[in-house]
This record gives sequence, structure tokens and C-alpha cells, in this order.
Amino acid sequence: MKVNKETFSASIIAHCRAYHAVHDEPKIFDDFLAGRLLTEEERTYFDSSLYRSVKVLKYLGSGKAVPSFIKLFLPRRFKHASKAVAPEELNEISDLTSGVACYMHATGGLALTISRSRYTEDSLVKAVGEGVKQYVLLGAGLDTFAFRHPELMEKLRVFEVDRPATQAFKRQRLAELDWKIPGQLYFVPVDFTAQKLDEELLNSPYDPKSMSFFSWLGVTYYLPRETVFNTLRTVAGIAPKGSTIIFDYLDNDVYDRVKVAPRGQWLLFSLVGAKGKCGFDPATLSNDLASLGLRLKENLSPTEIEKLYFQGYPGNYHAQEHAHFACAVVE
Repeated sequence: MKVNKETFSASIIAHCRAYHAVHDEPKIFDDFLAGRLLTEEERTYFDSSLYRSVKVLKYLGSGKAVPSFIKLFLPRRFKHASKAVAPEELNEISDLTSGVACYMHATGGLALTISRSRYTEDSLVKAVGEGVKQYVLLGAGLDTFAFRHPELMEKLRVFEVDRPATQAFKRQRLAELDWKIPGQLYFVPVDFTAQKLDEELLNSPYDPKSMSFFSWLGVTYYLPRETVFNTLRTVAGIAPKGSTIIFDYLDNDVYDRVKVAPRGQWLLFSLVGAKGKCGFDPATLSNDLASLGLRLKENLSPTEIEKLYFQGYPGNYHAQEHAHFACAVVE
């Protein structure tokens, strides 16, 4: 089957979250609804794609001559991504099930997905207790928060912001599943090439005077630095003082062939499609955000993320070496 390019990123993230919910114990982040947003055909397609991906790693790590079809598929500068997975783990791959498990546990993408979601929703719960009334998901994709947390929906208005094509796909799936859309959930389609985030939010029931919490996950990697800064500046301008935004970002070392870790190279290749554009220097992020009207409250390093979520965890999950979580407050 062919997967819509417009919704591919949102669908693969949902697939990863669903895998963790079904296969792993204990749960770091339990998105028990994610899998229902994908059809059986889509799930089969993604499993097959992930299996092929780790087979590529196995080829590259074997020392054998690389088949011509892989040479076409794999940019030369990403070949040392084969070191992202230990040889003994690759040797255990014998079928689709073991291949998918290897990808999910060892390559870093799923660990990044579930840890950033856990960090964000834990922070949101705390913020609601401190008076936050609005939750804005930038690049919401197939997020299921509004359906997983009816108790919080009684206290929040939730705004899902995403590209029109992605939202149309999601709303079609919700209709097919016959899920009732909560009255406090609002969809805000935004074509960022032709529309402005603040204008579209203000055309919705969003209240610029109400304390708000923004999440922006898995997006900054794909955008030019100027676009990332403009979006953060927009959030600072449309939300009242004390509002929060959480976003994840890659440090600049991920783009350095000498400094990048193998799993960082694999992240760029497999998730970002080797088109990553924006990195930050964690040491200067506070000053960068201050110029946009934001105060950096927390800046979690991979080491800190590892300690929070993966230290002692029984599965082979570890924090992505170059991914950081930032929490900033509107000044």
C-alpha cells in the first residue's frame, strides 16, 4: 500500500506509541488508543518498513558488499549509522516480529517519542493544577490526549494545530471509529506557508488572556532555524505571561560528522529523512529564548532524560544522544 506523504510522520509516531502500549512493561507512556487510529493495513505497512530498515543496518554491519538497491537508498554520509545497533542484537533478527522489536528498542526513535510525551503530559498535569486552562498542541498529528484524559478535559480547552491534510486524515479516522469529539476539543488547521499561527488561533475559541500550555514535539528538526524562532516568538506574543511551551530539539553536534553518535545519525536518516535543518546549542538556548520573550525554565539533556525515564528500565531503551527537552515560560 501507499501511505499518504502528508500524514506519514504522524502515522509512524502513532505506530511507535501503540507498540510501546501493547508490548512493553512497565509503561513509560501509555497511549492505549494510538493503535486504533491506524488501519490494519497501515500497521502491516509500517511493521514491514521498520523490518526493512533494520535489515539495512544488518547489511551495513556485516562487512558484506552492499547490494545496489541499498546503495541507492542510503546516502554515503549515513553509512556509519550501522553502528546504531549492536551486532548481537542484529544477529537475533530472524523474522518480522524480531526485526520490528529490534528497531523499536535499539534505534532510539521510540524512546524519544515516549519520553518526550511523558515529560510533556506530566508537566501539563502540574500546570493544570496551577491554573492553566488551555492546552495547544502544535503539530498535533494523531495525538489522543483529548480521548485518553476525560478528567482533564473537564478543566481544559484543547486546541490541535496541524496541517489541513493531517487534520482531515485524523478527523476521517475519528468518524470511522465513531469516536465522539469532546466539546472542549478544537481543530485548528494551519498551512504555515500561507497562514499565520496567531491569526488562526484567534479565529478559534482560543482566549489570549487565559493561561495556556503549548506543546511542540518532533517538529523543530524539520524546520529552518528562522521558522522555529518565529513560531516561538508567536507563542510568546499570543499567550499571557506565565504560560508555558515545551518543545524538543536536537543539539548542533548531530549535524557534525565527527561528533554525531551513531544513533543520532540513524535518527536523521530514518525519522528526519536526512533533511534535518535546525539545531540548538544547549549552552546558549537561554539567551536565544530570552530574545523571543521566553524564559528557559528547564533544559533536559540526554543524560538527564536517561536518568528520568530509562535508568534501570528492563527494555533496551535509552535516551537519544542528541535530543533535549526544553520548557520555557512567557515573560
